[in-house]
Amino acid sequence: MPEQPGMNFATEGAPLHFVAFVHDVEPFVTPGALYMAVHLCPFVSFQNENTMPKIDVSKVAEILKKNHIEPAMLRKVMEEMNLAVQPDDGNDEKPPAIKKQFVVLISDPDGKMPKNDFVAWALQIPENESAATTLDRVYRSCYDFNATKKGRLMPVKTVGEAIETVPAKVFKEADIWVKTKTPVLVIKTNNEIPKE
Repeated sequence: MPEQPGMNFATEGAPLHFVAFVHDVEPFVTPGALYMAVHLCPFVSFQNENTMPKIDVSKVAEILKKNHIEPAMLRKVMEEMNLAVQPDDGNDEKPPAIKKQFVVLISDPDGKMPKNDFVAWALQIPENESAATTLDRVYRSCYDFNATKKGRLMPVKTVGEAIETVPAKVFKEADIWVKTKTPVLVIKTNNEIPKE
């Protein structure tokens, strides 16, 4: 059943937050309120995302003036809209972002890993490729970098130097992406959660 002109289309408090996709809007004023006559407005539900187009406040003012809204009502509506679009005053400041680090966790249920501390780098390769090709990709990137002008001036001699020095562009050509330029600690676990 279509809505009658002058009715309130708000669905405040609805669990799914309905939004009307409007094809034709016709503003009109009654004593003490501004209403919009809406034509062809099927309601669509959305969650956490507003896909409605944004319109500038000055554009709304032009539309209202063009439709002969009385100046007092126009001024009141514009003041309310300007207040609504003002940014928050900063009372809702977020805490500073937590700095994070990578850690590599190795499962060693049989205790075969030595007790020494190790470091590692996090790398990515294409999903359909074998992990055994990773070192070849790093070596190929090193050879390509050492063939460049910068590489001839300061060639990389170790894998650690390569990962810290070789630009991402060179690694990308070998289909490898470095996620941690600096080495991260390797922690081992016996893969069991303590009962206590």
